[in-house]
Amino acid sequence: MNTPSASAPSPYLAPDDLPLKGVRVLEISHMIMGPATGMTLADLGAEVIKVEPVEGDRTRRLKSAGIGYFPVFNRNKQSFAVDLKSAEGRKLVQDLADKADIVLENFRDDSLLQYGLDHASVRARNPRAIYVSLKGFLSGPYQERTALDEVVQMMGGMAYINGSDDRPQRAAPSVNDILGGQFGVIGALSALHERARTGKGKYIRAGLFETNLLLVAQFITQFELTGTPALPFGSKREPPWGVYDLFTTKDGARVFVAVVSDAQWRTFAATFMPAGWAEDARLFSAIDREAARPWVVPAVAEVLKNWNSADLCEALEKARLSYAPVNQPHDLLKDPHLTQGGALMPTVLPTGEHVSTPALPLEFDGRKVGKRADPPQVGEHTVAILKDLGLDDEAIALLRQHGKIGG
Repeated sequence: MNTPSASAPSPYLAPDDLPLKGVRVLEISHMIMGPATGMTLADLGAEVIKVEPVEGDRTRRLKSAGIGYFPVFNRNKQSFAVDLKSAEGRKLVQDLADKADIVLENFRDDSLLQYGLDHASVRARNPRAIYVSLKGFLSGPYQERTALDEVVQMMGGMAYINGSDDRPQRAAPSVNDILGGQFGVIGALSALHERARTGKGKYIRAGLFETNLLLVAQFITQFELTGTPALPFGSKREPPWGVYDLFTTKDGARVFVAVVSDAQWRTFAATFMPAGWAEDARLFSAIDREAARPWVVPAVAEVLKNWNSADLCEALEKARLSYAPVNQPHDLLKDPHLTQGGALMPTVLPTGEHVSTPALPLEFDGRKVGKRADPPQVGEHTVAILKDLGLDDEAIALLRQHGKIGG
């Protein structure tokens, strides 16, 4: 993978310049939504302590489609491996919660009550704590239900609109988990800002189902305004622009081309189409071109099939038109924009394997927030965290001997 050279300025902020430096987060979570929230806070500079069972978060052991969960969402964190079911373990995690600025979790409502780590218990001991719960559903009749990304995609219309007439199809990425986690971050940062004024924490909840609602809202409004349900994207649908399609090139590749404004159409027609197309009165406006799609799109396809995909992309780039080759996710490992801009970061897993993980998609004064630490070994920081709590070597050894801690 291409990475920024040692002599080039770093594309990342220095650790001391990270905006959340000095903020302490206790993460009690698993799978994706909670870890994605914790990762974002950690990337932004917070000290994030990830509470794991003695044997480790089970996402460490997932295979197949789940094998990327732990590597992607757990960098920049400290691992504290503890038996939360034991009285000693509960007390240790409670002590950490009492010192935290933010406590985040993504378990069922009241499941942490038995450990004294529910929001009411934590905030009773630590009124300044901001408690962030990542849930399947926010307040309402479904609040007690469990949920997964695919569950809310099915019930929330996303799988329908993403599929075909006869088969709903989930969006492959865990879009609600990841975006829902970012709403947890937004809530936490808002509460931090408010706490600077009031001195008090807040109880924040972010929901998978409600995240899905936001993502399909445009189709709901489309129905309310037109009375016509949106067609599934896998069915025959008509885009609102004359040229907004995939085209097959001479070498068998496919390139998506989007021509949405009148100025873009004139540029596209003058660059690629036969003489006279740019001045054709039947194609003067976007509404005209949308109505003409039945004959315009085949005509454009007939022209573009004579181009090699690389030459077509180069010509579209030169004309400053929107386009995209159809890539597979792993093709992004070779994308020069991502590799040279620091958006992909070399990461070493606890197994010793090397992968590339994405930086957060934002910059501060032109610099990204990077990776300070690889995903940790199970309990890698347990001893250091316990010593920070005031335990000595003898007490730590006794906890380990009785299986109360790991690492």
